[in-house]
Amino acid sequence: MPDAPSRVERVLNLLALLLDTRHALTRDEIVREVAGYPEPITAYRRAFERDKETLRGMGVPITTEVVGDGGEVGYRVNPDDYYLPDFGLTPEETAALHVAVSAVSLGSEAGQGALMKLGGLVGEDVPPIASLPLAPALATLFEAFRNRSVVTFTHRGRTRTLEVWGLSSKRGRWYVVGRDRDRDAIRAFRADRIEGDVELGEPDAFDVPDDFRPDEHVEARAWLLGDETPLTARVLVDADNADAFVAELGADAGVVEETEDGVLVDVAVSNRAAFRAFVLGFLEHAEVVSPDDLRADVISWLERVVKEAS
Repeated sequence: MPDAPSRVERVLNLLALLLDTRHALTRDEIVREVAGYPEPITAYRRAFERDKETLRGMGVPITTEVVGDGGEVGYRVNPDDYYLPDFGLTPEETAALHVAVSAVSLGSEAGQGALMKLGGLVGEDVPPIASLPLAPALATLFEAFRNRSVVTFTHRGRTRTLEVWGLSSKRGRWYVVGRDRDRDAIRAFRADRIEGDVELGEPDAFDVPDDFRPDEHVEARAWLLGDETPLTARVLVDADNADAFVAELGADAGVVEETEDGVLVDVAVSNRAAFRAFVLGFLEHAEVVSPDDLRADVISWLERVVKEAS
């Protein structure tokens, strides 16, 4: 059907219906009220289950109740459990919030849902000017930040135990920043590189320093600020300097393997000159292994320096 609503619109209409109803609605009642569900029973049941899980994944507190004499399950959202307190936003501020939500694509319905949670109305879609994809781990990480909980997760094959001190977005990616308990140091991790589920600890497990700013630990690396075709460089760093090398890379470091000669680290590069300067700062303790053309570029540059100095 050419004028059928998109799935985003359907999910938001489902949320609006569940918020507006005074009694729990069965699945069949919901499907009749919300446009866009397919007609075959098995198809609309699957679609409804997906939409319901999408809303729950966004933090919407959908409650279930037994309705009717047949013991059917009904669904609704208690507005008191969903809406945030009144922040006293003026109509102009609410409109500005709508512009911000429309201008930045979050990769899901989360932005529009957040606007509804603040009491704003969702209007016509406009093309976003920026995109900020969401990672599956984000919901748990935000919960950990809100409750000051310790989280345990796997990041690039290694188990990490982190006090979540803050979250930050940069270069279109989300980062979680905090104290790595195993290393007793502040570390930042890209949320989209977290593998599997995040284990959430008890609340109020730590205190965050008053002057802590997560953005200060997710810096723009010079070797990422370029217009060249992005590539992944592999560097061999000797064991004594590996920690310092990885710390300089921050959340963008990818430790591939620990060998007898040191540690192999993958680095995203889009500015070769800046990357070359960074690696050469470690002198003989770091060696570009691949790709071949980047290694040849570093060798060629060193040969020119030696020739000019002689």
